[in-house]
Formats: sequence, structure tokens, C-alpha cells
Amino acid sequence: MSIYINIRNIREDNDLTQQQVADILHISQRAYSHYETGTRDIPTSILISLANYYNVSIDYLLGQTKKKKRYI
Repeated sequence: MSIYINIRNIREDNDLTQQQVADILHISQRAYSHYETGTRDIPTSILISLANYYNVSIDYLLGQTKKKKRYI
């Protein structure tokens, strides 16, 4: 799966709206929407914040692994 699908799916799995995630990230809903649709590249800082918030690995968000948990 692509990163765009992964960040949408994990948001929906956590019953969050785009606006709620945007507020957590201190960005606009429109900017976040662009990340989910792939019309804008996701900055590394946003990717790290998403992984930290959802407690998943960046590899999971990038689609490099199906394991959600971070490596210890």
C-alpha cells in the first residue's frame, strides 16, 4: 500500500477526521487533505509526528512493513 492510503486508513481506524488530525499537527485541514490524496509530498517532520501520534513505525506508514508497532 502507498503512504497516502496508509495515513488515511490509520486515521479512519482511529475514528478521526482530517480536521482533527490537522489540528494535532498544527496545519490546515486542506494541507492534510493534500497529504492523504498524494497531491503534496509529506514533509519528514509531519511523517514523524504521525508515527509518534499513532504509535506506529515510519516503515508502516511508508508501506515497507505490515507490522504497525515500532521496533524496540
